[in-house]
Amino acid sequence: MLVIRPICLADFAALKQIAIESGHGFTSLPDNDELLLSKISRAQKSFTETVTSPGQQSYLFVLEDTQSKDIIGVTGIEAAVGLSTPFYHYHVASHVHYSPRLGVKKVVETLNLCNDYTGASEVCTLFVREKYRRGFAGQLLSRVRYLFMANHPERFSDLVIAEMRGISDENGHSPFWAWLETNFFGIDFPTADYLVGIGDKSFIAELMPKHPVYVALLSPEAQNVIGKVHEKTAPALRLLQKEGFFHRGYVDLFDAGPTVEVALRNIRTVQQSRLATVAISDEHQLSQAKADEQNYMLCSTNVSQFRATITPEVKYHSDTNSLLLSANTAAELGLSDGSDVRFIKL
Repeated sequence: MLVIRPICLADFAALKQIAIESGHGFTSLPDNDELLLSKISRAQKSFTETVTSPGQQSYLFVLEDTQSKDIIGVTGIEAAVGLSTPFYHYHVASHVHYSPRLGVKKVVETLNLCNDYTGASEVCTLFVREKYRRGFAGQLLSRVRYLFMANHPERFSDLVIAEMRGISDENGHSPFWAWLETNFFGIDFPTADYLVGIGDKSFIAELMPKHPVYVALLSPEAQNVIGKVHEKTAPALRLLQKEGFFHRGYVDLFDAGPTVEVALRNIRTVQQSRLATVAISDEHQLSQAKADEQNYMLCSTNVSQFRATITPEVKYHSDTNSLLLSANTAAELGLSDGSDVRFIKL
């Protein structure tokens, strides 16, 4: 069975391997032992502390094959971004230049440096190892975050964002950054990406152009990638769009990948999921009840011992608002008779 759970120190080796496999542009998981250990420690603290409003908590989950014990992927949520260090974006804005006397009208776009998403919650760090990219692994890693947020809305902002990885090649070359590097920064994209990943963002304020940048002045290659996603990120973007996320003109400073947003209450999984009571049954009873021949995503409501999975081996009874589970499924999720469970039909 594939089960989502909070990350723990024993997952360090797997997390490091995922950081290596994710490659350039996956800023939230740089290949740095000290930082990865810090992420695990911060997540463990976040899962165990009492929270009444979003702060600097960071929730990091892993997807584990409970039979092989392999860590298949990782996913995370930042409760509120930009509280301790600036959270920069470019906002793409359009301006109309018009001369009635000459009869000339020109619409020009500019990139404006901003911190508009300060305080928003961010879904992030979603990565499925390549050999496991089949079945429901990606969907489970993506949507489980919304089930967790639906369980504990007090821990998160009313606005949720996701930064999408922009265009870069296998060597870490970003057409958008290449223009910035030449004109302002003097460091290559992998170096800038790594510095941001380890939290060293001071160079942005020191070297980033302070005034709006006219898009027309960028190289054609740089202009062409603004707001576009890396081919490996396209599936993740489609999942986000199905949840209601949309692009409002904000892009990453380094590779110009889009940042998408949605109100927490408008996330499809949040709206469609529901709480029920667990009723544990043996396999024969479950078979007799004719399980719905449909996959369900379900999770516990405990924070520190959170568990989630996808399975067809359940039966929902609307008259009693109860979810019939096998003893094995309940055990894997840490559930018992009478426990609360959140679920959604897929």
